[in-house]
Amino acid sequence: MNVHGKDIKIFSANSNPEVAKQIAESLGLPLGQSEVVRFSDGEISVSIQESVRGSDVFVVQSTSTPVNDNLMELLIMIDAFKRASAGRITAVIPYMGYARQDRKAKARDPISAKLCADIITTAGADRVLTMDLHCPQIQGFFNIPVDHLLGVPILAPYFIEKFKDCKDDCMIVSPDLGSVTRARNFAQKFGAPFAIVDKRRQRANVCEVMNIIGDVKDKKVILVDDMIDTAGTLCNAAKAIIEIGGASEVYACATHGVLSGPAIERIQNSVIKELVILDTIALPEEKRIDKIKTLPVAPVFAQAIQRIYMDASISPLFNK
Repeated sequence: MNVHGKDIKIFSANSNPEVAKQIAESLGLPLGQSEVVRFSDGEISVSIQESVRGSDVFVVQSTSTPVNDNLMELLIMIDAFKRASAGRITAVIPYMGYARQDRKAKARDPISAKLCADIITTAGADRVLTMDLHCPQIQGFFNIPVDHLLGVPILAPYFIEKFKDCKDDCMIVSPDLGSVTRARNFAQKFGAPFAIVDKRRQRANVCEVMNIIGDVKDKKVILVDDMIDTAGTLCNAAKAIIEIGGASEVYACATHGVLSGPAIERIQNSVIKELVILDTIALPEEKRIDKIKTLPVAPVFAQAIQRIYMDASISPLFNK
């Protein structure tokens, strides 16, 4: 059984250094001195520039685009800390790549999420701290403790404050059947009813038909999802809510803004008035548009790290 180290040290690789810096500031600590560089052939080189012997080390790294490079950075940093005799190593992964490959969808498919869990453990991580895995069952892929934070306790207060004067006119909607539980939890915190967008293809080569399960007519709708990748599902759901459901306005929120491919263009041209995401994935300057608002995750991760170090319960963070 691993016990905590003598002190907390926060280190960052290259995927999201701003979040790592904010976490360290929230804890009143300096960011650990390290360097992650690449050789001319693309190999990654890690240099830890301070002692971590006996320390409780937290490595902050989202495995977002470029996924494989960021994953290797994390693995090599973990190995470096293990060989430097860190007391305990926690992989802090605000966004975990490969989480959508959690099962065999067809014959001879890999289960890449399980493979990633195995290699993070083999590299030397003693525990993992992450947020809103695509499927919570992925926690079971690890043979080490996983602390799984949720984005809803950060997102819900923003909209509660935004619509405090017209709360009765609001409705929470899941953009597909996969996000029903998340939308229901959001609706419970918000104190509003919720609905579901059900899409189905009647037969091959025929466009999907959208049905709204619930009455959203003349409502201010908040779409709730865990991640937005190409934004196709989200924008189509928003369009159906207006055109089929008769809602007055559509807002959206998600924990992870992957925003790949045509996502920004789709969001910009959609009926969505505002999209709120968390900064689990660094948002490049070219993807920052007026419709997108970003909320910080550092305060919640800092509290979780403090509780892990003190061997205290993480669950109070879910009830805010």
